[in-house]
Amino acid sequence: MPESDMIRKERATGGVWRTTGEHVGKQADRLGAEKGMPRLFLCLQQLRAAFFAGRRLQRKQKAEICETEGGSTMKMLDLAKELKGNSYPGRGIIIGKTPDKTRAAAAYFIMGRSENSRNRVFVADGEGIRTEAFDASKMEDPSLIIYAPVRVLGNKTIVTNGDQTDTIYEGMDRQMTFEQSLRSREFEPDGPNYTPRISGIMHIEHGSYNYAMSILKSSNGNPDSCSRFTFAYNNPAAGEGHFIHTYMGDGNPLPSFEGEPKLVGIMDSMEEFADMLWESLDQDNKVSLFVRYIDIKTGAYESKIINKNR
Repeated sequence: MPESDMIRKERATGGVWRTTGEHVGKQADRLGAEKGMPRLFLCLQQLRAAFFAGRRLQRKQKAEICETEGGSTMKMLDLAKELKGNSYPGRGIIIGKTPDKTRAAAAYFIMGRSENSRNRVFVADGEGIRTEAFDASKMEDPSLIIYAPVRVLGNKTIVTNGDQTDTIYEGMDRQMTFEQSLRSREFEPDGPNYTPRISGIMHIEHGSYNYAMSILKSSNGNPDSCSRFTFAYNNPAAGEGHFIHTYMGDGNPLPSFEGEPKLVGIMDSMEEFADMLWESLDQDNKVSLFVRYIDIKTGAYESKIINKNR
């Protein structure tokens, strides 16, 4: 095949864009000689072609990446198995939606290894709850164990593992966001553990429901650095929830929770869900459990408290 015909065929099929720069330059010379076109114009044409070819390749690569990411899913964990396999997750928050799509669900539990931590119960406090000493004579340091884990601000329900419940309540009452309200707080000052502060917010309005979770933790145990993570879930899927807790497991020092909240299942029955959680928590370390289901349409709620100390 004559060389000029080969070049024309290669150009028509796009082959010129797949050749080396040296080949492109030689072809530009040949095409310029054949067509009588100025070499500068041809170079500009070749650069333009290469530019758009690169753009097409970038779009293709991005599409492939999006397809790969979109196809990946988080594995839903068996919550009972997850709890039974961890003797000391510490304090935990679970938020989600029931399978029948009608109710928002929340649970909060506390555990303890010391006598001071175990000497607690949950009690109702207005629309929320608070912790208090089961035996006041045995209470030592109340600073990190006596607080209001649950408070309600209008159509928002706040759930946390410390007095940052009040910080979020006051901040959002001043029109700050959930994340902004927590900017003034860090992990707990209980070295060497530096217990993370975990928080959740549920927002129900006009039949719609969304929630968010946050964790404030030391940077790999460094008390001079605070890592902040917020996870938002809009229009959560029916039957799904997320579980975040303070510790990966037992240890000394206690290892802080890692990663994003775990995907777990939610039950339609609040009673069954509460019983499953309580029975799955370590018998020696569990202290108290609170569960609330909120009707997404009306805002009406039902709650359950289970205390080991009675």
